[in-house]
Amino acid sequence: MADNKIGLSESIAIGVGGMVGGGIFAVLGLAVSLAQGGTPIAFMIAGFITFLTAYSYSKLSTAFPDKGGTVRFINEGFGITTLSGGLNNLLWISYIIMLSLYASAFGSYAPNLLSITGNTSIDGHIYMSFIIIFSTLINYYSIKVVGEIEAIAVLIKLIILLGFIAIGFYGLSDNPHATQLTIENWNSPLQLIAGGMVIFVAYEGFELIANSSPEIRNPKKNIPRAYMISVSFVILLYVAISVVTVGSLDFSSIAQAEDYVLAEAAKPQLGQLGFTIITIAALISTFSAINATLLGGSRVSYEVAEDRELPHFFAMEFHGKPIGLMIITIFTLVLANTLDLETISTSGSIGFLLIFASVNRVAMIKSKEIGISKIVAGMAFTACTIALGVLIVQQLQESYIGVLISLGIILSCFIGEYLYKKSKS
Repeated sequence: MADNKIGLSESIAIGVGGMVGGGIFAVLGLAVSLAQGGTPIAFMIAGFITFLTAYSYSKLSTAFPDKGGTVRFINEGFGITTLSGGLNNLLWISYIIMLSLYASAFGSYAPNLLSITGNTSIDGHIYMSFIIIFSTLINYYSIKVVGEIEAIAVLIKLIILLGFIAIGFYGLSDNPHATQLTIENWNSPLQLIAGGMVIFVAYEGFELIANSSPEIRNPKKNIPRAYMISVSFVILLYVAISVVTVGSLDFSSIAQAEDYVLAEAAKPQLGQLGFTIITIAALISTFSAINATLLGGSRVSYEVAEDRELPHFFAMEFHGKPIGLMIITIFTLVLANTLDLETISTSGSIGFLLIFASVNRVAMIKSKEIGISKIVAGMAFTACTIALGVLIVQQLQESYIGVLISLGIILSCFIGEYLYKKSKS
């Protein structure tokens, strides 16, 4: 009988692939605008919180291996209640926000590729809408194709990003902008934390390991390793990318190219060729991230409906796939074409920080059962909570619309769940 289990290397690839999707291409410029020369520190701060949370996830995934992942953990900790239902609804909405972020990044990079040929007449919103609809069709056609695209994309984007880092570090010694990394060019500690939290969405994909935990071979050994290795690697990767970016371009150039700054940062060493290569990597990465997130998001809505925290309608199928796939597509088209990048990023970060704080709280509640130190789980919960508070305070000053939209989404998830449960009682 064939062994369909996945090993440690495949598990790490799932975590790395989930994190190094479209997020880094979308939010790097935004991070620099907030943290300036301290951008690598902002990524370290976000990475530290991710690492603590990933530890809680590793213990919960080992104790409760389930394809529902985060949904299962929240239900284990809080029961099937309005609280758990609201949080799981928020998780589903957060997937839609992430899709909007990836589509927005695709729409920012795509016109630059065509501008090489002199064609700049197509609006970015057309690219956004096209890639969302095209990815949806692929999901309806074959889940196997989605997996194959993701596997190829992970390899391509890692090779390109590692090459970008190697060449970028080589050129830093001769680049006058490298002095921007010195401490006098860092923003205030509050801005550094806020910068890390706004771009927190670039790390959230590690949770995909939880959804694969039932298929991981030797789970007690490999699940914790998969989380820790993948998160550690991505922290180092993001910090290195931010060092090269801030050290390669002056702040005014970064601000001007905020939505596609990673491609612009390749120009000092590689010229137009580097710009083109990074642009292609961004398009491949965001495309694969949209594919994978559409699949994951539709499964979340199905799982939540199966637990009777969403109407049973969401457990129905349309053309052989969960109806949630079509609903997510429609919502993503609306959000991506309505909200700006910072609002989308802020909403996604607020949503996931609240969800991860809740999962860390579950780890505290289940500490004896899952074999985690309550102090460590408490540190992770506290870190997420403080980070969430700092992000809200800072964004109320900088972009209060994003905070109001985020809070509106959160309230809608809980009020909707309360009314749904009341109607069924």
